[in-house]
Amino acid sequence: MHLYDHSVLLDASKCTGCTTCLKHCPTEAIRIKDGHAIINEKRCIDCGECIRNCPHKAKKAVFGKLEDMKRFKYKIALPAPTLYGQFDNLDDVDYVLDGLLRIGFDDVFEVSKAAELVSAYTRLYLKTDGIKKPVISSACPVAIRLISLRFPSLSENILHMLPPMEVAARLARERALKNHPELKSEDIGVCFISPCPAKVSYVKNGFADYKSQVDVVVSISDIYFLLISEMKQENDIKSLCESGIIGIGWASSGGESTAIFNEDYLAADGIENIIRVLDQIENGNIPQLEFIELNACPGGCVGGVMAMENPFVAKARLQSLRRYLPVSQNFIDEENYIPDNYLFNNLPEYQPISRLADSMAQSMRMMADIQQIKNTLPGIDCGACGAPNCRAFAEDIVKNKASIDGCIIKAGKEKRNDG
Repeated sequence: MHLYDHSVLLDASKCTGCTTCLKHCPTEAIRIKDGHAIINEKRCIDCGECIRNCPHKAKKAVFGKLEDMKRFKYKIALPAPTLYGQFDNLDDVDYVLDGLLRIGFDDVFEVSKAAELVSAYTRLYLKTDGIKKPVISSACPVAIRLISLRFPSLSENILHMLPPMEVAARLARERALKNHPELKSEDIGVCFISPCPAKVSYVKNGFADYKSQVDVVVSISDIYFLLISEMKQENDIKSLCESGIIGIGWASSGGESTAIFNEDYLAADGIENIIRVLDQIENGNIPQLEFIELNACPGGCVGGVMAMENPFVAKARLQSLRRYLPVSQNFIDEENYIPDNYLFNNLPEYQPISRLADSMAQSMRMMADIQQIKNTLPGIDCGACGAPNCRAFAEDIVKNKASIDGCIIKAGKEKRNDG
């Protein structure tokens, strides 16, 4: 059985068991055992909420290093549009792109360029007969894994379009092979510069039957200081930018949605907000919409835990930068179909976290037992038992992962009554 290779890990030596991460995990993947946190890999969606909220820096993102690219003869950088929002007083994207060449890359292919192509084909996708609406964006890997684990009934709504990172990787490889016929495919290395640990997991695990064309994912925070030293105003920079307002807009929440040129959309960011939206879609308590954009990070990709800058500052910088750009530099021909290499066929299969057992009868018995135990608990969701709430603690007891004695509130009350 294939185990999901995660990119959010725990440093137990720094963990005090304070329960902060416990309270913020959207899939209840964390428990406190023996004085420190434990992450359930089957439930973790690599959203980075535990990294964002841990006061002791005990959670960390695991990603590649720039040195990992040395094994390739020809190195291509894929900068996420979020990267441009990390630099103060940036008025020209070319300073960043040229800086990437100066730190050792042979070519740069903007993910924002691919985002403009994905936006164009999404507009075409929404006109296709028979698709289930509202269509939910597939760009955020956290949202897709969250749907698979907590909202499997909404899987049919997911847009079957590859994310811009993957489209950029493919187009970059094709361009390299065309411009350098002496290269072989294995000579080319593609490096995505990411604000998000979930993208690292996406690349490591693949996506159902699709294998990522990205070789290495590095963090924006690692690249930032290397670029700062090379991005000098006096440098004679090359004109490399091939994207516009639409592509760079993808870095912030709402950027993907506005690019479909349709007012019947919703854009939500922040893990709690997207869970609320998915609940409403599943329950049918949402207006008639064409498209839904979901970003797990606050503010969109600018809020990723592998970025450097405050997301609101980065968003404001990107808004300023966009003033100097055309609307878009990438267009599709008047086509009536979407090329196969922009689409994926299957979604990954995960066991929904609401499924307690393989059989319906056993699941129902366990649900009844969980409810019965929950009714005996204090109901204050204090987390002292090591579970995020009383219901989760009751489930742990039924699954033989915890003992009722773990509830110190209940034990203390019973002791006082006995006395």
